[in-house]
Amino acid sequence: MKESEKVTWDQGRCTAQARSLGSQKLMVWLILFVSLIYMLYTLKLVSTSSSACNHAPFIINHLASSSFPYANVTEKRESSSSLGTGTGKRGDQKTELRHVVFGIAASSKLWEHRKNYIKIWYRKKEMRGVVWLDDRVKIDPEEGLPPVKVSTDTSNFVYTNKLGHRSAIRISRIVTETLRLGLKDVRWFVMGDDDTVFVTDNLLKILNKYDHNHMYYIGSLSESHLQNIFFSYGMAYGGGGFAISYPLAKALSKTQDRCIQRYPSLYGSDDRMQACMAELGVPLTKELGFHQYDVYGNLLGLLAAHPVTPLVSLHHLDVVEPIFPNVTRIEALQRLTIPMKLDSASLVQQSICYDKKRKWTISVSWGFAVQIFRGIFTQREMEMPSRTFLNWYRRADYTAYAFNTRPVSRNPCQKPFVFYFSKAKLNSTLKHTVTQYDRHLVPHPECHWQMPDPSQLQKVEVHKKPDPHLWDRVCPKEKLLQSDEDQQDRNPEDRCGYMQRWRDPRTCFIVKTVNQY
Repeated sequence: MKESEKVTWDQGRCTAQARSLGSQKLMVWLILFVSLIYMLYTLKLVSTSSSACNHAPFIINHLASSSFPYANVTEKRESSSSLGTGTGKRGDQKTELRHVVFGIAASSKLWEHRKNYIKIWYRKKEMRGVVWLDDRVKIDPEEGLPPVKVSTDTSNFVYTNKLGHRSAIRISRIVTETLRLGLKDVRWFVMGDDDTVFVTDNLLKILNKYDHNHMYYIGSLSESHLQNIFFSYGMAYGGGGFAISYPLAKALSKTQDRCIQRYPSLYGSDDRMQACMAELGVPLTKELGFHQYDVYGNLLGLLAAHPVTPLVSLHHLDVVEPIFPNVTRIEALQRLTIPMKLDSASLVQQSICYDKKRKWTISVSWGFAVQIFRGIFTQREMEMPSRTFLNWYRRADYTAYAFNTRPVSRNPCQKPFVFYFSKAKLNSTLKHTVTQYDRHLVPHPECHWQMPDPSQLQKVEVHKKPDPHLWDRVCPKEKLLQSDEDQQDRNPEDRCGYMQRWRDPRTCFIVKTVNQY
């Protein structure tokens, strides 16, 4: 009995072992099969990504389905002659003024006045542009203005917005109409209004950051939070100016008229443009140097604490006060062109320093203004624009802005002493600029703080080396001259600069002398 049980048990064990071995083999083959499938899928995915990959900021999958209500926006790569001479990569020729065409929206009723804004920045021998008007005007060829053309009739487009004006349709088509002029060797179309002033050298610095062979829509928002809500936080405001690359302008020209027909209720030209950009799948690339200036009042607070970016444009110059006191708006802008020509890269860039002996905080907006405050203000405070202006709805509401602001101090001892730019020269021996700022003579309330009174100063001089490559490099990180050892390298005549801040990335200039008279 025991022998038979032993034989039966041995047979069962052998059968179980055989089954276990078969399962192991099946599992091994299954793992090998899954691994093979995974490897084949990975290889296919890698090869597909390599062929479809593009280093453009985005890639548009073009649709041509009849069920899709919008037009076919397939954009084939144009020949090198139609896109410009270079490929737009780092090693290629930089974008120059001859590669840019300006499209300027103007009104025949305001032409005689507003053409003076265009004269400030437009250089006829170096630039290309067209002024698009709603009616014919008298032209003087000696004024050095761009060619003037009358826009195509847009009466066949429907416009239903009760608060706006149908001229918005005409203005929204300016880029397309400029493209259809057939100008050669164009990389960028730049749109602006007749009351927009461009700093063209800084504009080129911005455009050279981007590959003109790809689709780019570059501009900035409104200063008004409510305006951005009503219109769009993804829209470039046309008055502040915006830039469109040549390939995008080509794609836009094929679809824009049908696109406009789909948005009869929109208010202005720039929101129509943004709607067409959305249909093309092109987002806004924000550059903070384009300024719409949807504000009223004094721009001192905004220009004295400009963002760390090149100043590209100013707008609504008929709405705000002259940027320099006691002169007309045109005269003030003409004065601004003096430092603009000397060193446009540093124009209105802020530098913050401290006079430890006098316990003063000094803020320099190069080429615009110097402010001296009693007491020590943190750099965080000084970087915020002071509310010397009202919002677009003429209210003193700090929540109405799309950026941080600080109130104008009510403490009479903390009211700044403002020195506005008056003149400049280039010291060829020392190879640096000397800019002079004269005190704005307004009454100051009496202050009983025990410290020197800045009212004894009449002028401030700022010495700085011009740096045309200011925006082409990474500046040192923040550096504070806080120790006595640091002071050994400082000019004994320096009365400001004990804690000179080298703001990352670029604002590296020093107040050299504060002259008393």
